[in-house]
Amino acid sequence: MTVRKPLSGVRVTDFTWIGAGSYASKILADFGADVVKIESATRVDSLRLAAPYKDGRKGVNRSGYFADRNTSKRSIALDMKHPEALGLVQRLIAKSDIIANNFTPGVMDRFGLDYASVKAIRPDIIYLSMSMQGASGPQSGYLGYGSSMASVTGFQYLTGLPGREPAGTGTNYPDHVPNPCHAAFAVLAALRHRRRTGEGQRIDIAQTEPTIALLGPAILDLTVNGRLQQPRGNDHDTAAPYGVFRCAGDDRWIAICVMNDEQWRALACVLGDPAWMADAAWARERDRHAQRTELAHRLHVETARWTAEALMTALQQAGVPAGVVESAKDVIENDPQLAHRGHWVSLDHPEMGRSLYNAPPFRCTRTPVALERPAPLLGQHTRDICRELLDLDDAAYERLAASGVFN
Repeated sequence: MTVRKPLSGVRVTDFTWIGAGSYASKILADFGADVVKIESATRVDSLRLAAPYKDGRKGVNRSGYFADRNTSKRSIALDMKHPEALGLVQRLIAKSDIIANNFTPGVMDRFGLDYASVKAIRPDIIYLSMSMQGASGPQSGYLGYGSSMASVTGFQYLTGLPGREPAGTGTNYPDHVPNPCHAAFAVLAALRHRRRTGEGQRIDIAQTEPTIALLGPAILDLTVNGRLQQPRGNDHDTAAPYGVFRCAGDDRWIAICVMNDEQWRALACVLGDPAWMADAAWARERDRHAQRTELAHRLHVETARWTAEALMTALQQAGVPAGVVESAKDVIENDPQLAHRGHWVSLDHPEMGRSLYNAPPFRCTRTPVALERPAPLLGQHTRDICRELLDLDDAAYERLAASGVFN
């Protein structure tokens, strides 16, 4: 018996690209939706040109970043400037439930695919737009990427060491967590509404707004206490020790978060009750916090005698929050919990060969969810989509191909 996935039977005409948009539609694809990614060799999705590349060789079909964000999708190559491209997209929309884009406002209008035009084709369409600042307002025309969204929302301001310039996060959190997830949530809610009422709708997401959700404590501190938080590295407002400490081996570290005096006593016990830790000067949380720099120096000496894994296990068993600072190699090869859950999945990519992917981070008992296929080659499914969804016979396809529309 074939098991239907949660979104089996749902189709998405997908104009999203780069990070957050592609991840949002990937969530839908991994849930079972037929996501048809509209691409063009004349303007390649810049994520296809983003490192790392398989075997270090550049190519539009060799980006690991693109591959991770586009599993389970199909790709059709269309030059939207071609006079016959719009008609083909309109046919696809007529057989779709959702159309999605993360362009700056106005781009879809210039394609002839504004909400009113799309709704005229498919009255119950769910139309997802996820620009940087939303469809209206004084800054709606601004173009932005994950790093700029993190900057204008204040996230970058808080990321760094005290007294230093903002350092950034090393990755674009807006692209990876709040924005794609909020977009997927909104689409699922709209699908449920349509199932009950028959009504489609437009979803207008300003990607800056979900990013603000990352700043909850800082916003509360300002609005409740009138205090503007500052960059603080690994520091905590009250807790100490709280940070990352060296362990035995080459560049091995452990994060330890002692949140109260009971955990401090448990930490001392695990470390063998060094004499200095019994001193009354360290017994109370506020005193430890006041001397946290000196405390960190002393604690580094103790933790350096342990392997990170052994110390993490001992501390957790004693009730002290602690975790190994894992490298990418650790996460892939040595993490027992991820291995137990079958998180890492190998798929055969047409050009990159056997490649590693993240499995969906949830397990459903009634509707199993798994990666349907690896990320597509650029335009890989063009002929299939034209035959299955656009009702083009071979002669019509060849004529259009010769005209350059599939480019």
